[in-house]
Amino acid sequence: MIRFLDLQKINGRFADQLKEVAGETIDSGWYLLGKKVDEFEKAYSHFIGTEYCVACGNGFDALKLILSGYKELGVLNPGDEIIVPANTYIASILAISETGLIPVLVEPDPQTLQIDSAEIEKAITEKTKAIMIVHLYGQCAFNPEIAEICRKYKLKLIEDNAQAHGCSYKGKRTGSLGDAAGHSFYPGKNLGALGDGGAVTTNDAELAKAVRTLANYGSEKKYVFNYKGLNSRLDELQAAILLVKLPSLEKDNETRRKIARKYSEEIQNPHITLPGVSYSDDNVFHIYPIFTSRRSELQEYLKENGVETLIHYPIPPHKQSCYKEWNDLSYPVTEKIHAEELSLPISPVQTQEETERIINLLNGWKPQIKG
Repeated sequence: MIRFLDLQKINGRFADQLKEVAGETIDSGWYLLGKKVDEFEKAYSHFIGTEYCVACGNGFDALKLILSGYKELGVLNPGDEIIVPANTYIASILAISETGLIPVLVEPDPQTLQIDSAEIEKAITEKTKAIMIVHLYGQCAFNPEIAEICRKYKLKLIEDNAQAHGCSYKGKRTGSLGDAAGHSFYPGKNLGALGDGGAVTTNDAELAKAVRTLANYGSEKKYVFNYKGLNSRLDELQAAILLVKLPSLEKDNETRRKIARKYSEEIQNPHITLPGVSYSDDNVFHIYPIFTSRRSELQEYLKENGVETLIHYPIPPHKQSCYKEWNDLSYPVTEKIHAEELSLPISPVQTQEETERIINLLNGWKPQIKG
């Protein structure tokens, strides 16, 4: 079986180093808010290209902390609207709802699969205060049109960079393109910990201070609470693990690009649609999505032939029970993506032979004729 993502093999490359830093962390007797977290924040802010990095418990918290920080600073207020792509993973949208703000869904461009800048301006009202772009699948969602819309309407630009560590736009990393960005270090990400982890990056000193305070129960000084905060901290062990893996991220991303390029050049099947994406250094291919109206059939065919695939994501956010108020809304581009998307294996440990086997299987697939 070709695994969709073989985490054991991915992390096995660093096994000796990971065991060493785990032992050092255990022996240190300091497990939270210590030197390793401080070291990782400095290393990751340097990698992304921002002045500040605040590590936290997970990527979902990172987005919530940004929004909550802006609320505490008076930039956002309850009931303000945040524009967000309709086809994102639900965490992006939940972070907005959870902080007393209103998500406004905007369709993606069917070619890039990223939020359609041509549709954003139509969704702006007097209550709109920010746009949250999501670098979905490890592809850059930023473009000059979005930047101009933010300037024109004086909107904050927030990046959900959970799937795009190392992605860039014209030499500048995603996570540094907007006013603030949330990052996830969930184990399956391009830069993954061995548990949950997240971070906020920004060049805004006031926001960074507010985020750090909010993440520590709202406390800047021990037992003094400025805000109604939460407990969201990256622990020393996960920080040490991420420090081991960060230097290999660019090389790993290049391996992903090579696989993606091979998929795009060699998969040729009239029943399968490939994503319209760039193979420059911009994109990092956290996920390589393909599309077919016979998804279940294709997924079963690949499984029977020893290839594991996943669906990102089977039900669009506006059709989920938690957002019953949206269930009758229609977002046709989003609905088509969610109905047809199938994610192929792609990882830094995938061999050329495995990639070629997947391509040959896809090229040989013929949907069954329904009588």
